[in-house]
Amino acid sequence: MGMQDLFKEVMDLNMMEDNDEKEAAAKAFFKKLNYAELPEYFNWADEIFEGLHVKNQGDKTALIWRDIATKEAKSFSYKELAANGNKVLNFLRASGVDKGDNMYMMVPIVPETWFSSFAAVKGGIITVPTATTMTMRELQFRFETYAPDVMMADEAFTDVVDEAIKVTGVTPKIKIVLGKAEGWKSYSEIEKEAAEAEPAKTKSSETLFCFFTSGTTGLAKRVGHSTAYPIGHLSTSVMAGIRPDDVHHNLSAPGWAKWAWSSFFGPLNVGATATGFNFTVLDGVQYLESLVAAKVSTFCAPPTAWRMFINLDLAKFDLSNLRQSIGAGEPLNPEVIKQWKEATGTEIRDFYGQTESTAMIGNPPWMTGKMRSGSFGYPSFMYDMVLLDDEGKEISTPDTPGHIAARLTKWRPIGLFSEYIGNPEKMASVFIDNYYYTGDRATFDSDGYWWFVGRADDVIKSSDYRVGPFEVESALVEHEAVGEAAVVGAPDPKRYQLVKAYIILNKGFEPSKELALELFQHSIDILAKFKIPRIIEFVTEVPKTISGKIRRIELRENEIARKDKGENKHSNEYFYWDFPELSSKKK
Repeated sequence: MGMQDLFKEVMDLNMMEDNDEKEAAAKAFFKKLNYAELPEYFNWADEIFEGLHVKNQGDKTALIWRDIATKEAKSFSYKELAANGNKVLNFLRASGVDKGDNMYMMVPIVPETWFSSFAAVKGGIITVPTATTMTMRELQFRFETYAPDVMMADEAFTDVVDEAIKVTGVTPKIKIVLGKAEGWKSYSEIEKEAAEAEPAKTKSSETLFCFFTSGTTGLAKRVGHSTAYPIGHLSTSVMAGIRPDDVHHNLSAPGWAKWAWSSFFGPLNVGATATGFNFTVLDGVQYLESLVAAKVSTFCAPPTAWRMFINLDLAKFDLSNLRQSIGAGEPLNPEVIKQWKEATGTEIRDFYGQTESTAMIGNPPWMTGKMRSGSFGYPSFMYDMVLLDDEGKEISTPDTPGHIAARLTKWRPIGLFSEYIGNPEKMASVFIDNYYYTGDRATFDSDGYWWFVGRADDVIKSSDYRVGPFEVESALVEHEAVGEAAVVGAPDPKRYQLVKAYIILNKGFEPSKELALELFQHSIDILAKFKIPRIIEFVTEVPKTISGKIRRIELRENEIARKDKGENKHSNEYFYWDFPELSSKKK
């Protein structure tokens, strides 16, 4: 099976108008791909980007870039993106960088990020995306874990990088700066290099990507993906439904795997136009203005952004080019999906995956009009997904919570990571009896729709019950006053944990005892009695990763610390049992 033929098939598949035909074609395609033997050698940049897209549509726009504040804009054709990437690769090779070396990239959303990512893939250089929010201590942990061979950074971050280099004693072969900094080579020097470069001979099984996880439940892990990782993202391209004629946008920072998913491989796999909007602070109005200016037709964003957008006057923006809306990062609350559809006519198609995978479960385009509010869809045809009970047995009964896992007995998904680099103990904890445990929990209903419960570590154990935070959060945000909710278990000597909700209010609402009572009553009307929040605390923010995921582990640790210190309740914190009005309600 030729690699170019695979990518062409997905391009044709995504162009199908009839959803039933598209679903059948996708099922047949992945059945073929899942059992196919990959070639010994594969180089996506050479064979697909240049060999397919540059060759056949070299003048087509590959990248549109904008700065949302200054309105500066640039665009690059497939031919121009490849030429710029080849210059980066030639510069690296001239600096002594070899195939198998790694390159940390602590850069913002700028065109150079796309150029350098292309160069690394073509040259067999292991990319290590690094968030621009990294502190010295976080960089120190990363450098001690995986010493950098190449360091690329914006000039705003060179001081913190140099401090981490000094503390750890690592010696990169070269440091490249976007801008100027003492002791660093300026990216501008790359311009003199040749626009053509020889591809590295890379095996499909070789590690080519190293993603540090966002650390929602503990220390970041090194997730290693192979050279075949772009092939795995054919599941993402199909799940997102990106067509060759689309202008695709993903609101994500380059320091995380989601950027590789949806800003790079998702659109560029199928010859579409990728976009990148640089920003320092996410201004919803400016962002949507950029979306309109770039004529974006498929748009993927995390829950944080969707919640921001629905609170704007969306009638002021011409979103008529928008064909598909996609949510990822953490499941979206049904109320957000409802409000966006009312404003734009597009349903936010939620889907699920991890740094360790590509798109695993979701609502592909053929689910339009069939989605169920709050469900995150069906398993991708690339993955053989199951639910497991605590004893590791497969669950067949609907509406029974279980561990989300990929069954590996029939095939090993191409999009699944190769290893936690340097961490065999962690590998052994997630690969058990021919299953890969994702660490998340879900249910499926009698019709096969899947419903997210939460991280396995996030599940609240109250008395003899288990409560998933997502369902409680979804109920709370249905109230007009609630902009966002984060639910965790607070320590309790009688029930082990109590369901506690941190509430961020919408504009126009203020914390009060009366509003707390209203929210308790609101939850009583929606939730089973054991799921009702017993504590509500009004806050202005909750800790999150840069990709918008709530760091519930930090909230839980704060609750434990408060308990250990014997702290009394905070201002703007209210307890269920303090309201006599609720005594006749659910206990």
